[in-house]
Amino acid sequence: MRHVVNNHKDNVQFGVNLDVTSYTEGVRETHNPPGRALPLVVWDYYKNGCSLRLLNPQSFSSTVWNVLSTLQELFGCMVGANTYLTPPSTQGFAPHYDDIEAFVVQLEGKKHWRVYNPRNSSEMLPQFSSGNFTDGDLGEPILETILEAGDLLYFPRGFIHQGDCLPDAHSLHITVSSFQRNSWLDLLDKLLPAALQIAAEEDVEFRKGLPLDYLDYMGVQNVESSDPRRKNFIEKTQVLMRKLAEYAPVDAAVDQKAKAFLHDCLPPVLTPAEKGHSVHGAPARWENGEVKDGIIQLEKDTSVRFLRGGIARLCSEGEACVLYYSTDNSRVYHQEAPKSIEVNAEHVEAIEYLLHCYPQCVTVESIPCEDLDDKLAVASMLFEKGLLITKEQLTPLASSEENE
Repeated sequence: MRHVVNNHKDNVQFGVNLDVTSYTEGVRETHNPPGRALPLVVWDYYKNGCSLRLLNPQSFSSTVWNVLSTLQELFGCMVGANTYLTPPSTQGFAPHYDDIEAFVVQLEGKKHWRVYNPRNSSEMLPQFSSGNFTDGDLGEPILETILEAGDLLYFPRGFIHQGDCLPDAHSLHITVSSFQRNSWLDLLDKLLPAALQIAAEEDVEFRKGLPLDYLDYMGVQNVESSDPRRKNFIEKTQVLMRKLAEYAPVDAAVDQKAKAFLHDCLPPVLTPAEKGHSVHGAPARWENGEVKDGIIQLEKDTSVRFLRGGIARLCSEGEACVLYYSTDNSRVYHQEAPKSIEVNAEHVEAIEYLLHCYPQCVTVESIPCEDLDDKLAVASMLFEKGLLITKEQLTPLASSEENE
């Protein structure tokens, strides 16, 4: 892979950055030794028929990072990747399905793929990936094809798949994954506990005690019972479930999903223009014991906008408002803690305004704050965090010595 990050290229770890796998006669194995993956050892595994899976190639390759960060902005969810190198006449993985939407891009060589429908309704759009299947678990494939360099294959979440190499060619492909943990179920997983907490605080019906004798007629052992108390108990439960919807803080649950997404995100790859119009391109240097070109000042007529859509989210945290953002994330998944800024109450409307105006530029003067000092304070704070860019490239103020 090209565009390698220097601080990572010499520290590839088995089981962390690289997996060595094989699938022979229906048996799937992982062969990772402990420690660093040194080239001589890795290529020896490959020459002996093992497949190599490079995990999170975006932490090594700027090209992959750029593609994934662009797709995550488009899809509104985390986008990841793995790269697979497979020797001729071998297969590295057993048939299985995944909990992600998968896009396979063939980079070199060829690979023979077979894709199968979910076996039953419970395996459609699964929440988790499957274990390993054998050919006996599968029916006929719905798709059988050979990918060559430049080809793309998509299979949805839950579709069983397996790929093997032909005798005359190796295979190098990258699998781009998206939409993991991004279903209604995952939203409800955050929503229902919050709704129960609110209901418990606001509605005495949820706090009333259960009937003293409910164990006598409820439970699996009493399913066949004709006791009329069962009907009353079930109806009461259903009433409370319907009532629970009235207390569901849907927006707050969505914000919880958004916070998790921003923590999962890759940081955006800045274009030269974005660098030149943001704090990342602001010139600052040390010369003869002095800081030179280190001051940039926004003015009331400076036009600004957020760097990208979806890089920041304003959320309520109890009595506080917090702006979560992804621009300071690492290219290594969750290497950094979530990034956030606590926002003063008087500045919340200003940040909402800037978020809603994207992708249009607006002047600092138009930001809804009480006075110009507050407008400049909000814009400068976001600019210095790398969240805002200016319409025009800014030039640093001359130093006091130069002014003299």
